[in-house]
Amino acid sequence: MKDLHFNNIKIRNKLLMIYFISVFLPIVLTNIIFYYVTSENVKEQKRQDNELALTQIFNSFKQGVEDAAGVASILYSDPYVSELLSQDYESPIGFIHAYNKYFRDINKYSPVYSTIRSIHLYTDNSSVITAGGIFAIDPSVEGSYWYTFTNEKRKHYPAVTTIMKEGKRDHFAVVRDQNTKDSLYENIIMIHLNQSFIELILNNATFEGNLYLINDNGIIEYSNDSGIEWEDQSLLFEDVAISDRATIIRNQYHTQYLNNWTLVGVLSENNLIDQVRESRFFILYLAIWNFIIPSMFIIYMTGNIHLRLNKILKKMRQMKNQNFEIIKGEEYKDEIGVLTTEYNRMAMKIKDLIQDVYLVTIQKKDVELQKKEAQLKALQSQINPPHFLFNVLETIRMRSVLKEENETASIIQNLAQLLRNSFTWGRDWVLVKEEVQLIESFLNIQQYRFGDKMSYSIYLPEEVENMMIPHMIIIPFVENASIHGIEPVKEKGKIDISFHLDKDLLTCMVSDTGIGIKEEKYRAIIQSLTEEEITGDSIGIKNVYQRLKFYYGERFDFSLESSYQHGTEIKLSIPLFRQADRE
Repeated sequence: MKDLHFNNIKIRNKLLMIYFISVFLPIVLTNIIFYYVTSENVKEQKRQDNELALTQIFNSFKQGVEDAAGVASILYSDPYVSELLSQDYESPIGFIHAYNKYFRDINKYSPVYSTIRSIHLYTDNSSVITAGGIFAIDPSVEGSYWYTFTNEKRKHYPAVTTIMKEGKRDHFAVVRDQNTKDSLYENIIMIHLNQSFIELILNNATFEGNLYLINDNGIIEYSNDSGIEWEDQSLLFEDVAISDRATIIRNQYHTQYLNNWTLVGVLSENNLIDQVRESRFFILYLAIWNFIIPSMFIIYMTGNIHLRLNKILKKMRQMKNQNFEIIKGEEYKDEIGVLTTEYNRMAMKIKDLIQDVYLVTIQKKDVELQKKEAQLKALQSQINPPHFLFNVLETIRMRSVLKEENETASIIQNLAQLLRNSFTWGRDWVLVKEEVQLIESFLNIQQYRFGDKMSYSIYLPEEVENMMIPHMIIIPFVENASIHGIEPVKEKGKIDISFHLDKDLLTCMVSDTGIGIKEEKYRAIIQSLTEEEITGDSIGIKNVYQRLKFYYGERFDFSLESSYQHGTEIKLSIPLFRQADRE
């Protein structure tokens, strides 16, 4: 949580975060969950309702078939019906008498059961007259769908089948053999079911999907699905294309005459969620109401807070331009109102303080600046030779040239160069190469003085030549190296001067192989660098240090390393300034 800094987020964004987390997301999630739960509950309720409707259809159809099967069983057990079909008649008159005696009352069952339309008898007894509900078992019957479908089943119990008419399934019938052990003929009882009543049962309006009545071979015997052709062909249910999202309800029969017959109901996804879709608009309106009112209120409140805070922030930013204008308007009691009041009070207080203190402070700063400038001029004057010496030395040099004293003339020329540079104190900054020329003039004079005892080397990279440094900031160290370092020793000595760039710093190193500095004096020199007043020994070092501090503040590095009898090293690092930067 350390990386999560809410304090760095603007108040407007914080308020928007509060709005989204506390209002928007809860409303959206609540309505989504409510819609999902409602959808599932409605779908489950619809599924249960349709399952109950399918069960009612199932039971009604089964009851109709059971009624017909019961009548078929009664007729199967009736000896008179068996005798009517199994007896050999010598003449048609004999059959007519038997028909009137035994068969005329068979259709008495039709009015009793509304599911039964008529009763027919089939026989291959050639002495029986096929008329009045009795039919011959001829090749056309033997090739019919119902005859072949119930061939084995009707011998043991009533079998349900469909009767084809003009190549299409027309209605249902229950068939059963009427044969005895001693019967010489094949006799069949057929009870035709009332198709309009059966369709009324199967097309129950309370079931909202498609129905499929499937026989024990998987063939569809009846369906209200207008998208398939089941009436004129043996269509398997497994060949019907059913959506993966549809709900399938199955009821399977386990009676003898409907064994493994199945009533399948298929409910599409649309049927299950139609009611949910109707309630969707109500949920949407409720969500909009719960969303718009809080949103408008929060937008108004956040806008008010944002506007008032921005007004305070705008005024505070104007303070850096010395604009201390107060915020006008009514003073409110909330936190922003208190903040506005305190800001106005602070602005007035600062304005008054500026009038009282600021001018006095400026005057004080001017006095200090003048003091610094006077101090700098005093520092410069400590090493500035008298002007008239230049004219005198130039006269002596010209006289030496006339007398062909070239060595003396060269030394006087270098001295004149030193004097000439001393007159450039009006220029506080010079190029490094100009400072090096001054150093070379001084060292040439010292070589004339010491002869072979002193040698020197200067390393000046080309990229350093045009850097700007304060005037005569290096030569005091060179002077100390020659006079206080090389002169006291008996053997030969050397002075090395080098310049180089280090990132954004210009570094100069002055080292010598002279006598070095004793420990006590070394500590005194280091201690004197912290004193503002320049007195005592080592005036040159303190002079340079104070000038560096004046020019750079704390943005320079100065180090003095010395070992007695081994030499001294001065290292000075100052910020880079090119000639263009100072112009």
